[in-house]
Amino acid sequence: MNVCSEKPGPLAGIRVLDLTAVVLGPLTTQILGDYGADVIKVESLDGDLMRQTRPFRLPGMGATFLSINRNKRSVAIDMKTPEGAAAISRLIPKADVLVHNMRVPAIEKLGFGYAQVSKLNPSIVYCAGTGFGQQGPHRERPAFDDIIQAACGLVDLNKLLGAGNPDYTPTLIADKTVGVAMVNAILAALLHRVRTGQGQYIEVPMFETMVSFMLAEHLGGLSFEPPKEKFGYPRLLEGGRKPSPTADGFIAILPYTPTQWVSFFRGCGRPDLAERFKVADRVQLNLNLSKMYAEMFAITPTRTTQEWMQLCDAEDIPATPIYSIDRLPEHPHLEAVGLFKSADHPHLGRIRYVEPPVQFSETPASLRRHAPLLGEHTMEVLHEAGLGDDEITNLIRSNIARVNYSNGNIDYSV
Repeated sequence: MNVCSEKPGPLAGIRVLDLTAVVLGPLTTQILGDYGADVIKVESLDGDLMRQTRPFRLPGMGATFLSINRNKRSVAIDMKTPEGAAAISRLIPKADVLVHNMRVPAIEKLGFGYAQVSKLNPSIVYCAGTGFGQQGPHRERPAFDDIIQAACGLVDLNKLLGAGNPDYTPTLIADKTVGVAMVNAILAALLHRVRTGQGQYIEVPMFETMVSFMLAEHLGGLSFEPPKEKFGYPRLLEGGRKPSPTADGFIAILPYTPTQWVSFFRGCGRPDLAERFKVADRVQLNLNLSKMYAEMFAITPTRTTQEWMQLCDAEDIPATPIYSIDRLPEHPHLEAVGLFKSADHPHLGRIRYVEPPVQFSETPASLRRHAPLLGEHTMEVLHEAGLGDDEITNLIRSNIARVNYSNGNIDYSV
């Protein structure tokens, strides 16, 4: 993908007022920004909490902040003051989307609940990323990724990975999954607005979204009333599926179809196993999976990872070496498609970033702006909202707004 494509993204012309912080909301608006939207990130005078999360080369510009706040303009303003709230309110009539991930009473107290915002702009698409759905008794509880992982069943399932103890998944899976769900909801509402002219309120609750996500395969026997069997996807919960040891490490091998299992056992020199486990019969195959994986784990240490990859590639069996995070930039496929790029950030020096992975043939996603310094675009955006120089100067002198005068643009054509 051309980083500086001359073609606009699919959301070019859409303005997003971003009142989000940390990971859930900023990931949502980062994707909208990659798709071409003009994202105005409204921050407190102290800035988004993720600005200070290590590692960082410059305080206030942590690595995670860089990853999920590109393609945005930063306005630093104290929305808890009447003057600050009034200034941000002047952005609402020209916004197409407003996104936040605060608790509902908190944003209503600031004066930016849906009822308040829709009076200023009835056609706005307003998306609230909440912890728990507002119709339930937990609606005002605080929610972070760990809490939602624990509540939705994921932490309990992770007992299978260790010594029988519940554990968190070492990635912000709830924040990121729900962030993508928010993007989908916003795009659907924008399409509805194109067709009807109507704006609307969207709520994407983390808890309910993650329960739905988990139960796509794990509802299992609870799908029937009364239940026929226990919950869960047997292929995953009955054990067996895990990385296989090799002569020099580990490999992920996943024969999936009966044909692939036959090919694997034949390639191992053990065609008798395909007959013993009746792999041609899909029902019998599923019943015997844990035993088949046990045979696989006994066989794979006899060859190197590369030797197994050659066999699997020849037989079209899904397989891959195990890659660590720090080796991903060296992955031959990722090198070929150019997923990792480097650029000179005007304040941080050389940085590495991940290209938008979604490919649009006519309206490519692209990187147009580096992740902004706190308040880098305060003057620019407030001028666009109609505030005059004297008004903006008074906000700054009153410590209601913060300005960073550094140039906010960067050439990514490297």
